[in-house]
Amino acid sequence: MLHHFPLLKQLAFLSLIGTGSFVAAAEPTRPNVLLILGDDQAWTDFGFMGHPEIQTPHLDKLAKESATFTHGYVPSSLCRPSLATLITGRYPHEHRISGNDPPKGVDRAEMLRHIRRMPTIPKWLGEQGYVSLQTGKWWEGNPQDGGFTLGMTHGDPKRGGRHGDLGLKIGREGLGPIPQFLDDNRGKPFFVWYAPMLPHSPHNPPERLFKKYQKPDRSDHISRYYAMCEWFDETIGELLGQLDARGLKDNTLVLFATDNGWIQDPESPKYAAKSKRSPYDGGLRTPIIVSWPGHIPAGMFNTPVSTIDLAPTVLAACGITPKDPLPGLDLAAIAKAGGKSERTRLYGEIFEHDVADIDDPGKTLMYRWILADGRWKAIEPGTLSSAAPELYDVVADPHETNNLLTTRPEMEAKLRGELDAWWKPTP
Repeated sequence: MLHHFPLLKQLAFLSLIGTGSFVAAAEPTRPNVLLILGDDQAWTDFGFMGHPEIQTPHLDKLAKESATFTHGYVPSSLCRPSLATLITGRYPHEHRISGNDPPKGVDRAEMLRHIRRMPTIPKWLGEQGYVSLQTGKWWEGNPQDGGFTLGMTHGDPKRGGRHGDLGLKIGREGLGPIPQFLDDNRGKPFFVWYAPMLPHSPHNPPERLFKKYQKPDRSDHISRYYAMCEWFDETIGELLGQLDARGLKDNTLVLFATDNGWIQDPESPKYAAKSKRSPYDGGLRTPIIVSWPGHIPAGMFNTPVSTIDLAPTVLAACGITPKDPLPGLDLAAIAKAGGKSERTRLYGEIFEHDVADIDDPGKTLMYRWILADGRWKAIEPGTLSSAAPELYDVVADPHETNNLLTTRPEMEAKLRGELDAWWKPTP
């Protein structure tokens, strides 16, 4: 059973960034929004994605009832730039949040100016009267700077704030202030950011789940990771139950994705190669689920999509047109078209963990990548990489083991040209 934070602690969390202002209730066709974000989980590691052992019954049920895109991608396979893309609808070279930590000797607070200047989902929704709550992972200082009305994270680097501080208790220690937030804002349109650090390390699942996945021929590191995946799913079931209990399910747009992939190293608590922080699908792929009962048709689609599409999907559902067009697409429209999309390219970029220049992401560029026609994936080295280009047929070779650079050099050259035309960092 999950236990909520004591009421006084919940109120303390919420008081950290003020109460904001509210307006009239949403119209029946304007949905509430719940964004659920996994943290360090491979695209294969869900029941509905075909994993033979990991059990995720709550996400399986949601996936069955929703538009589920099995070939989703994140543009960047590191948490901070990935989450910034989710909330802004912009690529890292556009929002300039490219790495987790600042240059040596630079105050972390200096990194936060970019989230203040960028439009974000809670800022757009706030202009339309939505109230919003941040919980869990949040790298961008005070959640109010990102547009949230309320938040669990204090975001003060001087008090140990880096990527979530107090907010990281969510999921592992219950649902925190979410139930109270839902009750306090009955009749008002809301946006909830649920980004628990799950199944992210430390891999310390409940003992009952760890024992469930233990096997004599399986590393305990893998058993613990598997158990973390199911534990995360349990918290999602609890959260969706909170919506059901309040009659909110039918008018809530629920979205799910992970921030980046993860392949568990069987010999240590760390991730294996070709997963997190890499330009390979083990780090970039994620299933993406979009649910709004009665408005978005259910189905399993293999259309390549990206988390760059989540912000446009939210805005379209809420009837909001951003002043500056976003590069992503409305996933609801793709689902209504039976999975058909005129887009034939996905793009992304990988940067070093620590940034060299807060305002110039190009100085820490490791790789750029492009997926063409859902099949051909080119990986091009950046300024910090001495690696050779790579080319894969991810349909025939989904784990990217056979580099086709020498047999299809013309394809790599063509895709490199397209990457050059796309990748234009803002000054």
